[in-house]
Amino acid sequence: AVVSTQSGHYGRDPVAGRMPGQLNVLLAEAGVPYDIVLEMDELNDDFPDTDVVLVIGANDTVNSAAEDDPNSIIAGMPVLRVWKAGHTIVMKRSLGVGYAAV
Repeated sequence: AVVSTQSGHYGRDPVAGRMPGQLNVLLAEAGVPYDIVLEMDELNDDFPDTDVVLVIGANDTVNSAAEDDPNSIIAGMPVLRVWKAGHTIVMKRSLGVGYAAV
């Protein structure tokens, strides 16, 4: 998942893409300066003070079940806590389940 906040920061989950570093390459190709791409733990601290978050792709990596549901298949997985923002907009190319079948 790529996350953009109204502060102009971008974030990504650490395993985004099909191979390590793929999302960094895609963001660079899109002209996103690397200094505004934050790590998950840096960005998670900002969400309670964020009005709007735009999530592009992925649903497992922004799913609160990873923290709230101990019986979830993704329980304990690191996630971007976008649900703590005022509003979250998720854009996916399909309504299908994510990689973890959630």
